[in-house]
Amino acid sequence: MKSLRHLTLLFLLMCIPLASAQVRLPRLIGDGMVLQRELPLHLWGWAAPGESLTLHFLGMTRRATADAQGRWQVTLPPQKAGGPYAMEIVASNRITLQNILVGDVWICSGQSNMALPMERVKERYPEVIAGAENPAIRHFFVPMVYHFKEPQRDLPSGHWEAATPRSVLNFTAVGYFFARELYNRYHVPIGLINASVGGSPAEAWISAEGLKAFPDHLTAALQCRSDGYVDSIRAEEQARSDAWYARVQKEDPGLTAAPPWSDPRVDDSAWPVMTLPGFWADAAPGPVLGVVWFRREFTLPDSLAGCPARLFLGRIVDSDFAYINGRCVGMTSYQYPPRRYTVPAGVLQAGRNTLAVRVVNKIGRGGFVPDKRYELITAAGTIDLQGSWRYRVGVVMETPLPDPTFFQWKPLGLYNGMIAPLASYGIKGVIWYQGEANTSRPAEYRTLFPALIADWRRHWQQGSLPFLYVQLPNFMESRPEPGESRWAELRFSQLQSLMVPKTGMAVAIDIGEWNDIHPLNKEEVGRRLALAARRIAFGEKKLAWSGPLYRAMKVQGNRIVLTFDHADGGLVARGGGAPGAFAVCGADGKFVWAKAEIRGDKVEVWSEAIVRPVAVRYAWADNPAGANLCNAAGLPAAPFTTESWPGGVRAE
Repeated sequence: MKSLRHLTLLFLLMCIPLASAQVRLPRLIGDGMVLQRELPLHLWGWAAPGESLTLHFLGMTRRATADAQGRWQVTLPPQKAGGPYAMEIVASNRITLQNILVGDVWICSGQSNMALPMERVKERYPEVIAGAENPAIRHFFVPMVYHFKEPQRDLPSGHWEAATPRSVLNFTAVGYFFARELYNRYHVPIGLINASVGGSPAEAWISAEGLKAFPDHLTAALQCRSDGYVDSIRAEEQARSDAWYARVQKEDPGLTAAPPWSDPRVDDSAWPVMTLPGFWADAAPGPVLGVVWFRREFTLPDSLAGCPARLFLGRIVDSDFAYINGRCVGMTSYQYPPRRYTVPAGVLQAGRNTLAVRVVNKIGRGGFVPDKRYELITAAGTIDLQGSWRYRVGVVMETPLPDPTFFQWKPLGLYNGMIAPLASYGIKGVIWYQGEANTSRPAEYRTLFPALIADWRRHWQQGSLPFLYVQLPNFMESRPEPGESRWAELRFSQLQSLMVPKTGMAVAIDIGEWNDIHPLNKEEVGRRLALAARRIAFGEKKLAWSGPLYRAMKVQGNRIVLTFDHADGGLVARGGGAPGAFAVCGADGKFVWAKAEIRGDKVEVWSEAIVRPVAVRYAWADNPAGANLCNAAGLPAAPFTTESWPGGVRAE
């Protein structure tokens, strides 16, 4: 028996090397992948140290041996666009990859406006989604992963998907519209690698090496490396959040009453009235932290009894629970997503129906964001839900609940977790939509963003890798007088980044939304990025690809004459009339609104109140009203200031 046990143990020990000898590929290298054309094809993976393997692709055979760390790599000569192809890797195990394309691969990165999927804009683009049947456009979603201790070699999950009306809902919307434009132009397969995280600042995407020029950010990253630091803060914040919401839940009479306030039997005739949409800080309830309930009635004909419907409740700050006839039909846990709820069959009834909304506000101003969609869509038509609602305060909390620490936003983490695993994969370029999270430090962005570009180019080792980005759109309420704006300063930093070679900027100052940090017009953003790609990445010459960019100024009497690059076909004021959103200042630095007149590729700016003008600003505001300067191609001029201007920009 003893010898039998020894033989069994020996057999198991012999099996261990065989198990560890299985060749493994990174997540990016798999079925349906898109490989970058006209670049050496770099393929890699892992195996047992010293294990040999053979790779077969397009009639080529390459052999490799895993090094002492178990890593192997193979490089194949550049290939032209084409496919689908198959690839086989043979070792102690055999891997066969199918449906491989060779084309152009783009990293799509940044924060929520790049992460925002087609699903979020499906009501705006139903025909685009229905027609999104294109096996040559593919998408790889990189899961949100952050690490502080070291760059990761692989991703925890991910796979390639070809565009279909169903799968495209998961694609980055900006990326898909960008890819569609380029595919329609060149008919070359396109792979989108979507590595983006909502709310992320630029420093989260920079490597430890790149952060050396920013000591404060590097210190913050190193602090997160400390054992137990992240876990202890998470535990403390989770306990505080649990206690806050437990009290809200326990003390809310709207939940504990019999019947609860969501029930249609509740008599709300004595409840006060508030006009929605709006914020209750501006109405009778005042600045309430906690819970406020809202109710209203609507009537339906007999023919709609039991029929399904769609409920749109715009945007609500912060979280909400929506009930129809006492049944919860939807909830959203934070303020940014649009409220789009499906009312199941059997909920609606003939005649009187009751809609109740429980809103929980943990910090700031609670309420229903104006200028959004508030309606019930039925088979018989639309019921407008704007107007008078009954309301009642449920719980008043004495203290706000601050947002938790989002460690994925800390410096270095997203680079290590989401970019480092990609940097060995050949790409055509990068499209980037980010900056909102850095508006509190706009001047720093002038060096931080170029440092990010240089950092990525260094790690990809592809020279002047095309890097295309979106300038921040208009957002928040317009102001009647010229003033300071951190969003304008951030846009200025983005404009200055055009000094970096092989960069291009899509101006979006005309397609934002005052009440939504996530504007829905992603099609035009993608189109403008694609125009920049056609020039920067593909070298098209005869192309109006950028809006007018300020070049220089000259003082002539009481006027300042501005000249512009990219005034293709001449400057124009969209909608006719004179160009707006110009301001001018004298030596005191106080800006006043100015008049402006277009003369070819120049604009003359003046104000009767300024005898000796010194500087001009254009569209210098969070949401500049009247910013209508563009070129004959309809591309808008980038906001700018002539103050401390370093001598112009080079936009390619």
